[in-house]
Amino acid sequence: MRVKSQPDLREKIVILGDAACHEPAGEGEGEVIDPALRCVSYVTTPHGKKPVLKAMMTTACENQCHYCAFRAGRSQMRRVTFTPDELASAFDQIQRAKLVEGIFISSGVVGGGVCVQDKILAAADLIRNKYHYQGYVHLKVMPTADIEQVRQATQLGDRVSVNMEAPTPQRLEFLAPEKDFYEQLLQRLRWIRQIAREGRVRADATTQFVVGAAGDTDLELLQLSGWLYRNVGLKRAYYSKFHPEPDTPLEGLPATSPMREHRLYQASFLLRDYEWDVEELPYRADGNLRLDLDPKLAWAQANLADAPIEVMTAARRDLMRIPGVGPKGADAIIAARRQGHIATLPDLRAVGIRAAGRAAPFIVLGGHRPPHQMALPLEYES
Repeated sequence: MRVKSQPDLREKIVILGDAACHEPAGEGEGEVIDPALRCVSYVTTPHGKKPVLKAMMTTACENQCHYCAFRAGRSQMRRVTFTPDELASAFDQIQRAKLVEGIFISSGVVGGGVCVQDKILAAADLIRNKYHYQGYVHLKVMPTADIEQVRQATQLGDRVSVNMEAPTPQRLEFLAPEKDFYEQLLQRLRWIRQIAREGRVRADATTQFVVGAAGDTDLELLQLSGWLYRNVGLKRAYYSKFHPEPDTPLEGLPATSPMREHRLYQASFLLRDYEWDVEELPYRADGNLRLDLDPKLAWAQANLADAPIEVMTAARRDLMRIPGVGPKGADAIIAARRQGHIATLPDLRAVGIRAAGRAAPFIVLGGHRPPHQMALPLEYES
């Protein structure tokens, strides 16, 4: 009888590339760098877009999340498992070849979450202390990891993530009935906050939502995102559009629009960086954002067209309500006001507001409305 040999490390990396598309590492994932290394792609990190190795300790899983390509019993997924030594060594080789500038380590669950978390931490420890890599490392925190494992993850990683997956316990039950919204997921984000308050840690915390499969609304997703920003120090919320996988309970549901994912990111940044409240965002009657307009522009058209903001006197928070003006732009305006008068759109451009034309329909400069054309529903930097 012929026994099939186990795949070698190179073959495992190839198999991992086939699986990597099912395990998003964050917003902004772009082109695959090398067809032979499809597990490497550009990902937005705290230091800009970088080529990152998306790695999994194992693509096998004992859980049966209804949407997940890695769920137990799914025959269409090739399974591969790395030891911590194998994964750390493979990453060292790839990063020394200058193919990547970071690693994201996740895993399916085999033998329980605590066991899997130990393996993730062991791989990260080898990467840091055996191979002396000090670049970007993003570590997934398992829903059943203990607090000491979470503490170690915050010391080894630049970023740690606890995926809430859904905005309410009821939505989570539909997606992943084996997970507990409060005791497992939210509790570990609270632990990260607690650990950060106890002393200096390396990592910040992120979470990720699966958008559109469980009937979730943008209002629900943004309410929880805003609460996590304010109350547990969340650095970033990621929104992953649902895509149905064959041989899963949700294979018959429609895929979520990429534009919905995009609008959620725009709204999330308003909550995190622009001092907006969740209730201010311009939802439709069904609790979702418009797809045809940036939420900031939609709000401005409804609220500022007949009540424009006086640039010379407005508070920073109000300046950031103007399309084309972000936190840096608001600070630049306030600094320029101390030096003189901002009377025209060229004056506004001179202080760094490149999108002054987009701001024009919604502002007053020294008591006068500048000439403008009606703002069009275009994509732009807020």
